[in-house]
Amino acid sequence: MMGFQPVILATDALIYLLVILALAFAWYTRRHAHLRAPWRRVAASRTAMGALVVIAVYVVIGLLDTLHFRPASGEDAQGHARYASEVQSVLDLLATPLVAHREKTYSAPFATHLYTRETIELPGGGQVRDFPRLKWGGAHLGDPARRAGDIAWRSAAGVALGAAAWLLWMALALRRHPGGWRAWWADPGRAPMRTAAWVWLVVLILAGLVLTLAGVYHILGTDKVGEDVFYQSLKSIRTGLVIGTLTTLVMLPAAILLGIMAGYFRGWVDDVIQYLYTTLSSVPGVLLIAAAVLMMQIYMNNHQDEFNSLTERADLRLLFLCVILGVTSWTSLCRLLRGETLKLRQLEYVQAAQAFGVGHFTTLMRHILPNVMHIVLIVVVLDFSGLVLAEAVLSYINIGVDPNTNSWGNMINSARLELAREPVVWWSLAAAFVFMFVLVLAANLFADVVRDAFDPRLRERS
Repeated sequence: MMGFQPVILATDALIYLLVILALAFAWYTRRHAHLRAPWRRVAASRTAMGALVVIAVYVVIGLLDTLHFRPASGEDAQGHARYASEVQSVLDLLATPLVAHREKTYSAPFATHLYTRETIELPGGGQVRDFPRLKWGGAHLGDPARRAGDIAWRSAAGVALGAAAWLLWMALALRRHPGGWRAWWADPGRAPMRTAAWVWLVVLILAGLVLTLAGVYHILGTDKVGEDVFYQSLKSIRTGLVIGTLTTLVMLPAAILLGIMAGYFRGWVDDVIQYLYTTLSSVPGVLLIAAAVLMMQIYMNNHQDEFNSLTERADLRLLFLCVILGVTSWTSLCRLLRGETLKLRQLEYVQAAQAFGVGHFTTLMRHILPNVMHIVLIVVVLDFSGLVLAEAVLSYINIGVDPNTNSWGNMINSARLELAREPVVWWSLAAAFVFMFVLVLAANLFADVVRDAFDPRLRERS
């Protein structure tokens, strides 16, 4: 009997497709020198390499949370495997202590007691108002007063573990480098890789701290129902990446096709496409998204029997939100591509192709599309961070992802009421802010370098 049953959600399939397309693009880039040159300029940037390490960590966590399955729950009368209705991911499996160690309600980061007073029954009879001990947080401590020393000892062990892993990784990476460590560190051309190595050291140290502390403490506290906030923040990474990437996958075909068609054919084709994206741009995006999400919510409420689990229901809403964001965000890229195509169709090589009787489709694919891809790439990397922030804003006003979906927007939305408490419950908002800030900052830094490397006007100026 298999111990699990693989599950592929709708967004999982699209993420796998996106990974395949990214690998195909990397393979295609390696075979063409004119495409490798801009990426070499990106690789020569210390900022880009440092940001890329951070983005890669987020992507790995998101992909681990994309591998879904149903665990086995026994056998039926005929001996066939029976699987649980709950859908889990590989990230849930790796973070089992964080999932299982659920408290009663709020607790502060690294706390050993609940955040609010409760009535406690005394062993000898009577009652007292006090802060109860947590069921899991700091439960290994016989005396809670030893918490500070235990955290310091475990933190030192986590730092040592991360540093040792980094040294081992560096030794394996540089074992064949001519001249060894000293030559690699002294080489000026290796400065971007050294920056990436230092950022990787910070990542491994943080991972070591998580391994030594998260199993016995709630390092970012717990929420109203006692769920670990650090676990929620990790689960929210996939939602942010899905919004930022799948929306692009939805947006690109319409933007590229309509943009180059409008600029190349002009005339009535240009007029129709301009009328289409001008009309769509005139509709307030938030109202359109709210109306679409409301219709989707009504459909799901009326057809609950079509969904095998809450996870599939929430995933469908997430996919629908990506589609709506893609429909409302393709117009700006379409407008840019139309303007660039109007310029390209006047150049000599395009007019020569038309004079020799080359078909329109071949001209578009051979001469127009490759010369506008730098604009597409620049817009994609620049829009990623904006889409991640858009999910947070939409979830904050309750028209974003499903409430059962872990996302930074839902965490911020829940924090509204927590900030009105006395004392203030601040850690959910702080955790969502830090995780989202780091991803958006890394994406923006990387996008700036990509824009400079691929923009031909900036290259000519430099």
